[in-house]
Amino acid sequence: MNPLVELARRAIECHVREKKVIEPPADLTDEMKERAGVFVSIKKRGQLRGCIGTFSPTTESVAREIIRNAISSSSEDPRFPPVRPDELNDLEISVDVLSEPVRVGSESELDAGKYGVIVKSGARKGLLLPDLEGVETPGHQIAICRMKAGIGEREPVELFRFEVKRYKQDEQEKN
Repeated sequence: MNPLVELARRAIECHVREKKVIEPPADLTDEMKERAGVFVSIKKRGQLRGCIGTFSPTTESVAREIIRNAISSSSEDPRFPPVRPDELNDLEISVDVLSEPVRVGSESELDAGKYGVIVKSGARKGLLLPDLEGVETPGHQIAICRMKAGIGEREPVELFRFEVKRYKQDEQEKN
């Protein structure tokens, strides 16, 4: 299993079973030492079960971002009840490490399969990861981001794109 996914799984399992927060491993990979935004997504039998992340780094390392966001994804996603111990064996976990967002001038500079999108209007921001099932176009990404942030479809927005390194349980790096 990829070390980032393994760390997310350990964080979730320890928190769900014991209500404890683990420490990062002593032998961090180079990527775990870096600083970046991170999203942890949890699926159960192919259906979303939790997804929480950070646009940009909020801690000193990717390892700590993973731990924090894995726990939040399993216990604080407002769309779902907290993960129960009896669900742990059925969870599929993925970790997305985000590149620094880059402002773009128009929708034509986006690609729903390659880039995630951030839509911003004032203090409101909505983010959508790239390469999501059922989201085929940049226009659809933008519409979802607007809805998530409470931004009306006619309000002017700033657009940003980012790339991710996506790690899944039994896969190597994707994207």
